[in-house]
Amino acid sequence: MQVTFTHHQSAHCENGVASNLLKNSGLNISEPMVFGIGSGLFFVYLPFLKVNHAPAISYRTLPGQIFNKVANRLNLKIKRQKFSSTVNANKALDENLKNNIPTGLQVGVYHLSYFPDEYRFHFNAHNLVVYGKTETDYLISDPVMETVTTLTHEELDKVRFAKGAFAPRGQMYYPIQIPKDVDLKSAIIKGIKNTCRDMLAPMPIVGVRGIKMVSRQIRKWPLKHGVRKANHYLAQMVRMQEEIGTGGGGFRFIYAAFLQEASVILNNEELKVLSKEMTQIGDSWRDFAVEASRIYKNRSAKEDAYNAIADELLSIANREEIFFKKLKKAIS
Repeated sequence: MQVTFTHHQSAHCENGVASNLLKNSGLNISEPMVFGIGSGLFFVYLPFLKVNHAPAISYRTLPGQIFNKVANRLNLKIKRQKFSSTVNANKALDENLKNNIPTGLQVGVYHLSYFPDEYRFHFNAHNLVVYGKTETDYLISDPVMETVTTLTHEELDKVRFAKGAFAPRGQMYYPIQIPKDVDLKSAIIKGIKNTCRDMLAPMPIVGVRGIKMVSRQIRKWPLKHGVRKANHYLAQMVRMQEEIGTGGGGFRFIYAAFLQEASVILNNEELKVLSKEMTQIGDSWRDFAVEASRIYKNRSAKEDAYNAIADELLSIANREEIFFKKLKKAIS
């Protein structure tokens, strides 16, 4: 069994799956447009929740939220299903493939045999598309990979029913209704307003205030926890930012591309200017990641290295605060 499906590589898995599934259903929408309308850009610091023995930091909204918001704002219908058994999960997936429906899945990363070892750890919010089946394998379109790939039936069971935080419970999803005409303009405005609201939220652990809080914490980590633990915290932060489904710099570049597209659709020159500014902020996130990795790999020559990167992060937070205030004004 193989359904009609075109694989497009993307920078982030959830945007990529959403964009690929919608393109396949006849709605030509880019990855940045999915990310922007779905308000994927976010920041939250959860010191009381530990991921890989370090405080949880997320640069994105909860798994599934991006596609749900896109569906809501463009008036599409998506079907989502979770299962208590592999038998029922496989039955539903096979039924879809029989009906020529490529299907999005939420999976765990750890058992994805086509991922390099260094990227395989316990993270359950990865997304991919299944577009066919042979006697031994399922045909996989993972948008972060250059080309299509496969997983054996057993491997797919394992990743669909991975255990731990955000356990996918066999979750599958696919569009079931797409209107002939979609109102991109109002969807773009709603998406931007939502992101500005999130990033300028008055809560100390969310948005730019959350970034400032992390900057303050980084200064304390070496004294409070010792260098070894501080380095681990920093390494985990960079990993969440640059390796697990994009994050910091990568998300800023996707958002800049979204603003570029939005400026044309809304005929708003200000968004084009802000797109360039967001690209520069993305460069600063990348610089921060490089400096931080020098510290935890013990290659930093800077005397006061932790304070120096905390300063870098604070500067990013201040620039993003100004940026999102300008963006909010540009579409009001």
